Amino acid sequence: MKAAVLHRYDEKLAGQEFVQYEDVPAPRIESPADVVVRIGGAGVCRTDLHIIEGIWREKSNVALPYIMGHENAGWVEAVGSEVDGIKVGDPVVCHPLVTSGHCLACRRGNDMHAVGSSFPGINANGGYAEYLKTSQRSLIKLPKTLAPKDVAPYTDAGLTAYRAAKKASRHLLPGQYVAVIGVGGLGHIGIQVLKALCAASIIAVDRSDVSLELAKQCGADHLIKADGNEVEAIKELTDGQGAEAVIDFVGEGDAVKKGLAATRNDGFYYIVGYGGRVEVPTLDMIASEKTIVGNLVGTYAELVELMALADRGRVNLRTKEYRLKDANQALLDLHHGKVRGRAVLVP
Repeated sequence: MKAAVLHRYDEKLAGQEFVQYEDVPAPRIESPADVVVRIGGAGVCRTDLHIIEGIWREKSNVALPYIMGHENAGWVEAVGSEVDGIKVGDPVVCHPLVTSGHCLACRRGNDMHAVGSSFPGINANGGYAEYLKTSQRSLIKLPKTLAPKDVAPYTDAGLTAYRAAKKASRHLLPGQYVAVIGVGGLGHIGIQVLKALCAASIIAVDRSDVSLELAKQCGADHLIKADGNEVEAIKELTDGQGAEAVIDFVGEGDAVKKGLAATRNDGFYYIVGYGGRVEVPTLDMIASEKTIVGNLVGTYAELVELMALADRGRVNLRTKEYRLKDANQALLDLHHGKVRGRAVLVP
């Protein structure tokens, strides 16, 4: 099969070719629960750029060369002998983790912390290819309203945004505020999820006028330009108190410091983007009683919930399609900020 393969790291992302489009062996059914999926779409994620930079080399213990791509959807191509309820030809979206279902975390529905899990595209070969091996336990059948190439990025970008927004929605009340920092591939989904799940006023913060216009289309109530005065602007909207919840989809540069400053006392700061550092004096934590919450993708059940919102048209993902052979162009466009929403590779 054809695949876009990562052979070497590029710590400064200075090259023009990150992956090589080449022939590789196709995955095979090896155990009774295995499923091979013919890829209909593979999302291109900023995490893929971090992988190319080498940030994940110690976290994932992956050996190069390997195939990236952890946001995948397509059609069932082959199934193991014990697979039931899914047949060849079914359109499916893939939860990003492959888990046994037997460990305690699995039994509690906490997929992201399962013992002995595989994460295609992170620590195993992923979906920048024509075919992907996964497990029946990771698959959700798609309704006729949703095409694989349109929903592939929901499996990480959408699911991560959904998980953070869902956490915030559980405590946000009418009359309160939630600030969304960064209206990119994740942020624009987070705004839509917040709009669907709670009645708090949504503040969108971004450096780009184009992104702020997208935020408005997605349901944001207030738009703030990240021009250095965004904290003051948020406090002016909130009677000087800050937002009850801040969801930071940037997580690097000065976004963390400003996100915490924009969170009111006794509020919640949800960190989704990464690359920076959270540094808070212990006295400030005690005096403010702010809660800092990390967010790592989401569970299988949460992906089912997100697909239900997408099926009803409550969440729409903006995508830009590239052919699989043009994976380098997609990665370069993402690196240089030229992708509105999410890039998707289509074999």
